[in-house]
Amino acid sequence: MALLDGKIAIITGGTSGIGAATAELFAAEGAKVVFTGRRKAEGEAVAKRIGAAATFVQADATSEADWERVIRLTLDRHGRLDALFNNAGGPAPTGSIETVPVDGFDAAMALLVRSVMLGMKHAAPIMKRQRAGSIINNASVAGHLAGYSTSMVYGAAKAAVIHLTRCVAMELGEHGVRVNSISPGAIATGILAKALGAEPSKGDAMADKLKATFATAQPIPRAGIPDDIAQCACWLASDRSTFVNGEDIVVDGGQIRGRAYTLHQAAVRQTKSMLGLEG
Repeated sequence: MALLDGKIAIITGGTSGIGAATAELFAAEGAKVVFTGRRKAEGEAVAKRIGAAATFVQADATSEADWERVIRLTLDRHGRLDALFNNAGGPAPTGSIETVPVDGFDAAMALLVRSVMLGMKHAAPIMKRQRAGSIINNASVAGHLAGYSTSMVYGAAKAAVIHLTRCVAMELGEHGVRVNSISPGAIATGILAKALGAEPSKGDAMADKLKATFATAQPIPRAGIPDDIAQCACWLASDRSTFVNGEDIVVDGGQIRGRAYTLHQAAVRQTKSMLGLEG
């Protein structure tokens, strides 16, 4: 029996990267998936690759009207909603606090926080009626510690997602609905390239170029890949995690858990040398 047999899921930001990998995995594990994104051609390509288990809906996750349309289509087609992965995201303004553009700040907060709020707002009444459901929000290690994103705005937004997740979990848990988040570490997707100025249409193709750099970002000596996050989301969407609520699961190969052993030992040797204690 597959992990998600018979379940109905909505995934936002499903046209590439983590969202596309999650849509593919959910379908492979037996779910029917409705996934959204703003890029029609990319979304249709993912849906074609997955097959009959997936439905692509072109939608903007920051728009309440679009959320209402996606929810209505899902219920009309499938009659219920078992899992929601609020994954839609993108880059935020980089640089100093002195140079943050207000319009860029507002757009980033809409994409990274408002979209999550809207997804939970519209999934909640359905799942409460069912007395069951799993909401999963995509956060980031940048929401835990400063300096783990090119953008302080991105970090602040992801911190908001983590805490909003906990707050909503305390409410919906009373109705049998679980709400959790995942904090990815250095995952090779196009988001960094886009944050640094790559055109959105070209950023995704640059993901593989990041793998060598990301392989040194954590003790596990490889870059994170979208499937690492998809696997965690799949477990949270399944009935194997029914006592997990209000949790943020960090999937980062150990990146933010402390100072890397090799670097620490190099610093110890340097200090011993400076003190004349070698040998």
